[in-house]
Amino acid sequence: MTILGHIMAMPKVRIARLKARLSYYLRRVRKGQTFTVYYRDTPVADLVPHFARRKLKIRPPLPGALPLHEIPLPEPLDLGFDIVELLLEDRARR
Repeated sequence: MTILGHIMAMPKVRIARLKARLSYYLRRVRKGQTFTVYYRDTPVADLVPHFARRKLKIRPPLPGALPLHEIPLPEPLDLGFDIVELLLEDRARR
């Protein structure tokens, strides 16, 4: 079975099948394939090749970009209620 990922269809595998055929799935991951691991009908993990993690590169900001502390915040939303009060009520109930 497959599910649609951001760029490609990502095969899914249930935990029991993964345990039974772990060597098979690890060989496929070594070749570059990615799998989503499911516990019943809930995705719990992605099996990705180790080299896939190394693709993240931190780039310097573009010339003229504002430093993070100078980026203006958006105007607060007027929701008609106080979110902090709701949070405190919720915490008091627990």
